Amino acid sequence: MTQQTQKQINLRIPGPTPVPDDILAAVAHPMINHRGREFAGIVERCAAALKTFFKTEQDVMMLSCSGTGGLEAAVVNVLSPGDKVVAVSIGSFGDRIASIAETYGADVKPLSYEWGDAASADDVRSALKETPDARAVLVTHNETSTGVTNPLQEIAAIVREHGETLLIVDAVSSLGAIPLEMDAWGLDVVVTGSQKGWMVPPGLAFAALSERGWKAFETSKMPRFYFDLGKHRDAQAKGQTPFTPAMSIFFGLDLALEKMAEEGLESIHTRHRNMGDLTRREVKALGLELLCSDERFASDTVTAVKCPEGIEVSALRNMMEDEHDTILAGGQAKLSGKIFRIGHLGLVHEDDIRSTMDALAQSLEKLGFTRTAPTV
Repeated sequence: MTQQTQKQINLRIPGPTPVPDDILAAVAHPMINHRGREFAGIVERCAAALKTFFKTEQDVMMLSCSGTGGLEAAVVNVLSPGDKVVAVSIGSFGDRIASIAETYGADVKPLSYEWGDAASADDVRSALKETPDARAVLVTHNETSTGVTNPLQEIAAIVREHGETLLIVDAVSSLGAIPLEMDAWGLDVVVTGSQKGWMVPPGLAFAALSERGWKAFETSKMPRFYFDLGKHRDAQAKGQTPFTPAMSIFFGLDLALEKMAEEGLESIHTRHRNMGDLTRREVKALGLELLCSDERFASDTVTAVKCPEGIEVSALRNMMEDEHDTILAGGQAKLSGKIFRIGHLGLVHEDDIRSTMDALAQSLEKLGFTRTAPTV
């Protein structure tokens, strides 16, 4: 069989994100004993490094599943059927974690926003006044479907005024790319996924519980088995996982965390902020409009762009892929066919964004879009 050279793709979706060549090589490491000393060393190194990125003294558990699996774990380990929870939703993934809680019997009180808007801490305060016995608040830190980042620190401060109410955070597309401080901000359950800012293929979710979270774990009555974080915590203390792990992803994660430590957390945050700023400037320079209604809350990991009238999103994305080897994401749910999204998290640098914007300008022109004055 003739070996073909792999085509270089500019993957500009908000996950899975591009994986560096050396991490891809690490993923191909031969299998080892997942109950042996070598793998225990990997588990111990990764667990210690993740605590640094989560900004926590708590254990960070590594689950072999997608980010959604991690969110299910977040819900079922601290809540019981009938618990009232305020579900803050600014998009598709806010709706998803609310749906998970509802599926397991929680009494969900929605606090929903127009897609493109950020949540308000004052609204969260009002919702908690209306539901004084709320067991938890669910919130997505960075809403991938809309390109909006919630003011998580402000929301957390409001929740902390409400006694023992838990704050459960979907940080799947934020952690490892934009600032989040679990302990300092008072977050109780935080979940992220390997395929986003961590530059690793899909297959692992990372979850951490605060002391309040572990206290809630002791009384939680939602059913759990595979996602029982107590089992994961106990196994991890021995350098193991309770069930067969996605070993190849662990091999990649071990190297990815080493590379991220070399770059430094502040440098990572600055790089993502710069890439977000650059993307938004270039989008507006083309005469296009951001979905995010208030640029103060625009995401530094993904930009959602309103597709110009008369241009089909599918035609634009297909042309970008076929003629420029650049892959953009479409809209989700009610935004399908209305927006396209540009991912800029994980392995991303200025050349990647400028190449994307050049391809976008050429594709739009070919599809008949006439550039107008930049939007303000």
